Amino acid sequence: MDGKAASMRLGLYLNLYGDEADRPSLEDGVEQARLAEQAGFAWVVLGERHLHRPGYHEILTSATWLAAKTDRIGIATAGIVAPLYQPVVLGEALAHLDVLSGGRLTAGFVLGYRPEEFALYGVTQAERVARFEECLEILTRLWTEDEVTYDGKFTSIQEAFLSPKPVQNPRPRIWNGGRVSAMLERTARMCDGWTTSFNELDADLPGKIAEYRSYERGEGTLGAEVILCREGFAAPTTQEARQTLEEPLRDLYDAYTGWKRTSADASRYTQGWDDIVDRSIIGSPAECAERIQHYEELGADGIILRIQPPGMPQADALKAIEAFGNL
Repeated sequence: MDGKAASMRLGLYLNLYGDEADRPSLEDGVEQARLAEQAGFAWVVLGERHLHRPGYHEILTSATWLAAKTDRIGIATAGIVAPLYQPVVLGEALAHLDVLSGGRLTAGFVLGYRPEEFALYGVTQAERVARFEECLEILTRLWTEDEVTYDGKFTSIQEAFLSPKPVQNPRPRIWNGGRVSAMLERTARMCDGWTTSFNELDADLPGKIAEYRSYERGEGTLGAEVILCREGFAAPTTQEARQTLEEPLRDLYDAYTGWKRTSADASRYTQGWDDIVDRSIIGSPAECAERIQHYEELGADGIILRIQPPGMPQADALKAIEAFGNL
C-alpha cells in the first residue's frame, strides 16, 4: 500500500463459510491471508458462527492454523461470542495463540444475538452482558497478573495463573463490536477498540465515534481505536466490481435477514445496491482510495474489509486483495 490508502491499516475479513463445492480445508483462506500479508494488510480477521448447516470453520483453531501459515500479519477476531465461553479456557487458548504467533493476536469480542447459539452452549441469553463482562475481566487479569483469585456470578477461581502468558506486553489488544450506547460505554471501560457493524451507516458514524470517545476509559485499557467493518471490493471499473460482487453479497444479505431476525438491525440487510455502496468501499481503485480517505477523515483508525462473500470465486477475491494492496 503506497498511495492514498498507505496510512490506513486494513484488515481482511476472511470467508469461513463452507458449502458442498468448497474445499474441505482452509486452503483458500491461507492463500488469501498470505497474499494480504504481502499486500501490506495489518490483519487477517475471523468471525464466529455456529449451527450453519453448510459449514463454518471454527474460529480458534482456524486462527491458530493461519498463524502457523503466515509470518507477519496480525491475527484478529471480530468477534468471538464471549458469553458462550468458560473464561479461563478462552483466556488460556488466546494467550497461547499469541505465543505461537509471536505476539500477533488482537482479540475481538461480541455479545452474540442468535438464540440458537446460546441454547447450543447451554447459556441463558438474558445473562449475556453479565457473562461478557465477567469473561473479559477474568481473561484480562489472567493475561496481566501473576495470580488471580476471583469469585463471580458464573466463575470462581483461586490462585489461578497462566503459563506461558501472552507475548505482547502488557497484553494483546482487545476489541469489542456492536452498535448501541451501552456497548460503546462497555467498550471504553473494558476494551481498547470498537469494531463497527458492517452495516453501520456513514451518517451515523461521526456521532457514534464521538460518543464512544467521550466515555471514560477504564484502568488498564490501551486506547480507544475505531475499526470500521466494511464491504470491500476493488476492480478495474465500477461496473466490474458490481458485476462480480452483487450476486454473492446479496445471497449473504438474504441469509443475514434470517439470522438477524431477533436483531434490531435486521432491516438493513434488505436494502438495495446503492444503499450498500454508500456504506462500503466498492468500485474502481480510485473510488476505493477515495472512500478509505473519507473514513480516515471521519476518525477511523483501521478498516476491516469483507471482500469475499460465500459463492465468490477464489480468483476474484485474490484480484481484489491485490488491488487494495496497490492503492
